[in-house]
Amino acid sequence: MSLSVHIKKDFGGFRLCVDLEHESGITGLLGASGCGKSLTLKSIAGIVTPDQGRIVLNGRVLFDSEQHINLKPQMRNVGYLFQNYALFPNMTVEKNVLCGLNREKDKKLKKKKLEDALAMMELTELAGSYPHQLSGGQQQRAALARILVSEPELLLLDEPFSALDAYLRDSLQIQVKELLEHFGKDVLLVSHSRDEVYHLCSHVALIDGGRILETGRTKAIFASPGSRIGAVLTGCKNIAAARKTGEYEVEVPEWGIRLKTGRPVGDHICAVGIRAHYFNPRAGENVFPVRLDGRMEEPFETTILFRYQDQDRDSAPVWWRLPKDRAPEKMPERLGIAPQNVLLLYPEDTAGEKE
Repeated sequence: MSLSVHIKKDFGGFRLCVDLEHESGITGLLGASGCGKSLTLKSIAGIVTPDQGRIVLNGRVLFDSEQHINLKPQMRNVGYLFQNYALFPNMTVEKNVLCGLNREKDKKLKKKKLEDALAMMELTELAGSYPHQLSGGQQQRAALARILVSEPELLLLDEPFSALDAYLRDSLQIQVKELLEHFGKDVLLVSHSRDEVYHLCSHVALIDGGRILETGRTKAIFASPGSRIGAVLTGCKNIAAARKTGEYEVEVPEWGIRLKTGRPVGDHICAVGIRAHYFNPRAGENVFPVRLDGRMEEPFETTILFRYQDQDRDSAPVWWRLPKDRAPEKMPERLGIAPQNVLLLYPEDTAGEKE
């Protein structure tokens, strides 16, 4: 299975320019609100028509501006789960799901597919209920059932957990991951939550300003996001401008320090990133004097804000985050960071030249 998306569309004040290759599994489109994630899904589904480009799903052309091919949404065999689930409010769960089976003419087969879908989503006892009688999680499962019974080649999930509260969101992620793995076909999931993408997606595409910045295996992209924007999207709290001072060394003027790196430093480096969990008072390298600047308590974690000894007074403090039961009562005099945990960040247009 494969999906190839190479499209452009000018919305006036915003330009979408997406190049995406998806081979198999679950790929997450991770980006901030308004970056073009949902527009990309809508273009694939046929809801939005690109100005130019080509979209191919499993060898079948869905859109080609040069060949004047633009299949209607109902002809693309693509399932689209909207943010609000888009269930028909005047229909029961059973009738909503049956809408996904309107092309099935065999009554016995239609009945079996319906029963199987309701059972798989644990909705059998709610078949006669209306959407307003369902919880957010039940509505989501009903919407997924309606999509999956139509056996789409591709499933598009647009912020599938955004309408749910935090507790329900966390518990449903486990269920949805199992469902998607059982689905066994291509899935694109749009989210602004790095946690959702990390938990659910084998691959990730970072998107900003209407274009894809970088794609790859999720764990690899989080380990080395490549660009400043990529570091922000993947949750890095400490980012500062840097310049190359050696093959494995950078200077960070804002912090008043030089850092050894685990990877060769490219000529185009513009910044470094250090994730808040990676500082260690017992580190053997990149150890510098620090002073306490503040502390933020969370239910199970503590964030210690500190400054390096020669740090610019006008710069933001550095974040050190650790489990609450491991937070020191007294601030260590020195903190270090392993060279391999120094993220090397490059301008978006030179990210491919980073090593």
